[in-house]
This record gives sequence, C-alpha cells and structure tokens, in this order.
Amino acid sequence: MDFIHTNIKFLRKQKGWTQEQLATELDIKRSLIGSYEEGRAKPNYEVLADIGKIFKHTIDNLITRDLRLTEKVPLFSDEQMDISGKNLRVLAITVDKADNENIEMVPVKAAAGYLNGYADPTFIKELNRFRLPFLPAGTYRAFEIKGDSMLPLQPGSVVIGEYVDNWKNIKDGLTYVVLSKHDGIVYKRLFNQVEENGTLILRSDNTSYPAYPIKVEEVLEVWKAVLHIGHLNKGNDLSFQNILHMMQALKKDVEELKGN
Repeated sequence: MDFIHTNIKFLRKQKGWTQEQLATELDIKRSLIGSYEEGRAKPNYEVLADIGKIFKHTIDNLITRDLRLTEKVPLFSDEQMDISGKNLRVLAITVDKADNENIEMVPVKAAAGYLNGYADPTFIKELNRFRLPFLPAGTYRAFEIKGDSMLPLQPGSVVIGEYVDNWKNIKDGLTYVVLSKHDGIVYKRLFNQVEENGTLILRSDNTSYPAYPIKVEEVLEVWKAVLHIGHLNKGNDLSFQNILHMMQALKKDVEELKGN
C-alpha cells in the first residue's frame, strides 16, 4: 500500500509547518502539496528525494510505512545530533481520527511498564489519552508524579510535558520529566552540563533531597514541563477519569470562548 500522501501530511504537521512553508522548502507550488496530501497526485522521484532529506527518511519509508500511526521521528539538521552523538530514537505516539496527536497519560501504576514499553507503539496505544486544544503544535505526554521532592507540587499531581527532541536545548533551571534506565520516571529541575562532562544535574525543589548527576547515556526521554494539574483542595481526586472530565470541561470552555 502507498502511504506517501498521509506521510507527507503527518511529517509536515509534526514539524509544525503549513503547506506553504513545506512548498517553499521544496521550491514547488503550494497547490502541489495539497494534491500530494489529498492523494490526487504523487510527487516525482526528485521531490520524494527532497522530502526524504527534509524529514530524514528514506524514500522506501515514505512510500511503504504508515508513519502517522506508529512513530514520530525527531527533527534534526545534519549538525543537530543528540547529546550522545547519535540520532535520537523513533518516538511512539498515537493520533486521533483527524491525525491530531494525543496526549498519553502515564499514571504511577504504569511507570514500571513505561520504562520497558516507552518505545513500543503497542504499549503506548494501551495508555489512556486525551487532547488539550489550547496547546501549540507539539508532542506532549502526561505523567503522574509521586513523592514530595518537588514541593509544593503534591504527590499525585500530573505534569504535562513537551517532548525534547534535542537534549542540548535543555535550559538550566527549568523543570522536566526525565526517563532514565536506572531511575525510571522522575520530575526534576535540570541543569545542563552536557558540553562540560556529559551529564545532567537533577535538582529537587524540596531541599531535603540533594542534587545528583546523571550520565546522558542513561537518559531515554526528556519532556519539558508545560502544565501542572495539581491538588486544588485536600483530598481532591486526580484519577484519570476526573482529569479527563476536567480536560473535557476545559475544552468546552475554550470552544465557547472561540465562538464568542
């Protein structure tokens, strides 16, 4: 089966480009991009080769693999490699019927499984998922936080993080969810010492916990925190169903504001 039309649309949206922007990169008319994505026309070999260079894919992958359902390839220029000197791995994601990326929810009870299944599309598809219409284009994941190392953020709060596809872009002092081989999922304030000694420094907001380094070779994923869903009142239930209801109500409010 030929997946070129869905793959072009998926990879363009993954990069956050309009059809006009992709057409500019390829030096072709915007109307051709529309024709490719709608399946009314197929790009010739030269255009396919250029698309492959832009999105770091082989022509065979573009034609024969349905990339939108199983993977997201991190975006790098030739010089933008990951901090261990290799391209970052393929990231498993899910999308809705309109090809919009979902936010998968990783509760504490799934943390151990996530360490083993984070790159497995089948495992990712089994996670509960939702969408937040007000977030900008990007890849997001939600993590339930355990422990008191990041007070005042309470245990059981949820952090929504945006996927960091180039770890050299980690900014000192900002908060991130880090998945590592030995520590699993942790939520910390990061300090980037990659260039100096190949480590990240993880620091808690609760000063009872000492800061510690982690070698970049141990790091599997990094997600920049963009939104917290915390305990508003003592005993507030942050089960997935309640979070989902909160998201649905928030979505309704946003839609009503847009309508006005």
